[in-house]
Amino acid sequence: MAASSIKINMYRSVLWRKSLFNKVLSNQKRLSSSLFNDHKINTDNYYRYGRQEKTFCFSSRRKTNSESFNTEENSSSSSKFTDKQVNEKLLHFRQKLSQGPSMVDFLSSENNNNMETGTDDTIPYLPASVFKGQKRKVYFETYGCQMNVNDTEIVWAILKENGFVRTLKIKESDVIFVMTCAIREGAEKKIWKRLEYFKFLKKSKRKKIDMKIGILGCMAERLKTKIIEQEKMVDIVCGPDAYRDLPRLLSVTNTGQAAVNVMLSMDETYADIMPIRMDNEKKSAYVSIMRGCDNMCTYCIVPFTRGKERSRPVESILEEIRQLSDQGIKEVTLLGQNVNSYRDMTNWKFHGGYDSLDIVPGFSTVYKPKTGGQRFADLLDKVSLIDPEIRIRFTSPHPKDFPDAVLQLINERPNICKQIHLPAQSGNDEVLERMRRGYNRESYLNLVAHIRNVIPGVYLSSDFIAGFCGETEAAHNDTLTLIRDVGYHFAYMFPYSMRQKTRAYHRMVDDVPDDVKARRHSELMETTREIVLKLNTQQIGQTQIVLIEGPSKRSPLDVAGRNDGNTKVILPQTEIPYFGETMTQHKTAMKPGDYVAVQVTDCSSQVLKAIPLYHTTLKNSFGFGKENQMCRVSS
Repeated sequence: MAASSIKINMYRSVLWRKSLFNKVLSNQKRLSSSLFNDHKINTDNYYRYGRQEKTFCFSSRRKTNSESFNTEENSSSSSKFTDKQVNEKLLHFRQKLSQGPSMVDFLSSENNNNMETGTDDTIPYLPASVFKGQKRKVYFETYGCQMNVNDTEIVWAILKENGFVRTLKIKESDVIFVMTCAIREGAEKKIWKRLEYFKFLKKSKRKKIDMKIGILGCMAERLKTKIIEQEKMVDIVCGPDAYRDLPRLLSVTNTGQAAVNVMLSMDETYADIMPIRMDNEKKSAYVSIMRGCDNMCTYCIVPFTRGKERSRPVESILEEIRQLSDQGIKEVTLLGQNVNSYRDMTNWKFHGGYDSLDIVPGFSTVYKPKTGGQRFADLLDKVSLIDPEIRIRFTSPHPKDFPDAVLQLINERPNICKQIHLPAQSGNDEVLERMRRGYNRESYLNLVAHIRNVIPGVYLSSDFIAGFCGETEAAHNDTLTLIRDVGYHFAYMFPYSMRQKTRAYHRMVDDVPDDVKARRHSELMETTREIVLKLNTQQIGQTQIVLIEGPSKRSPLDVAGRNDGNTKVILPQTEIPYFGETMTQHKTAMKPGDYVAVQVTDCSSQVLKAIPLYHTTLKNSFGFGKENQMCRVSS
């Protein structure tokens, strides 16, 4: 009995499933037929079809009462189409799809530039005048690295486009923006003191429009809660990736609220914004080529305040430098938190280029090897060809990203300065491992020897940290011996200050007393000065090319400039001839932007002193032949 009962139940289940399947199939055929019978199909419909089951499922717009139809009429219309006709219509639809754009059309940047997306970023319920500056005066103060200087120029370009004007007098300003630095505690202390003054100025000022104070940059991202909620000093807090939002943030403050945007971006490079230089008299300029850092050194807060690495498209960089050339700029510094790890992935044609072989032997990274894209050597090559009379520098690099392609290019091109910044941070292997630098003392020294072999006479500079977590006296002495062994022409040195969010903050102990840090810092500076003085003394009697920057700060009778190694050179202001094919008798005074041949006569650990010989150009100075002369890259 039990067995027969089970068989009966199984049979009933099979019949029920078969019946249900037939009903579903019948409904799908009916819907398919009604779909092709209805000629009002538009883009509001979403449909998909199976490859083997001859089904066609869709969801169309909701019909009104006037569009409703009864079941009998619909079933009668469904009989007009056979399976063969349905298949023919499906085939026709597939043929239309095959004639459309392929995946390559969406990957290609050239085609993307010509495609209209139809997006509109405007807010329909707010008039455009809400975000306009209405000629309000903005005052800027900038602290920190060259990247912050460039960021200030980007902010000024955005605000000027929206109707703000700039003032150099703080007491006349309606808006004060402070571009901040969070790398070291000392920089933050200076900014806190300035904010106290700004707060006093705001309270004492009596105007129809209240003064607004804004914090921009790295400190804004790191201390947003303290700045807004605890201290209540400022009206705006804007991170490094949110500068485009400043006009809206300023409009929010008009209602008495504080405005904050510190969101980090995966792709923001401000590539479409042409920075407006803060000092038009200068003949040098900064050009940002990438933002962020992936190295995650344990002491460094940059990955947390600037985000992940992303690079500007090559063409946008070249166009900016062409414009700077037209403005008479004579020196361009390419900027990035890890500038020589530049990798432009915007053009699909360069996907799959040379890859992790770029990493210097003996060096490693904490991230997976990256492949493809146009690399720093590709960019440096194109930048150096734009104008042979523009000197090219770059900072700040990481030692791991110096392949031979970059070194050989520096040696070959006269307008790429023979000066490399090579941050070491420490000369002790254990400290370097705790810092997670990705190299040891031996591999670093091998790289220095290789660079000097490829680029004879190269100028080297570096960074050092005194008193990092766990640093012993022996480790400190290793750093002193590294400075002596390498022989740097310049070095930045700072006592270690622990930063929140970093790996050292969470995993290590800041166990070196402040007085010990100060002593070690002083010893690093004294050792460096001794080495620099020896190297500068060796240059006495040499003829060098100097780019004139302007009057000396110490004497109106002198002018100051910089040589190829970025060392400051002081010259007496006098009239000198111009050297072309022959020495001319007509003499002219030296002015900013002139290249002058000088003879070094004296020095200190800080500057070289020289006498000017004649005006010159980079092409004449380095003996360009006609076959070797560089031509301007066409736009």
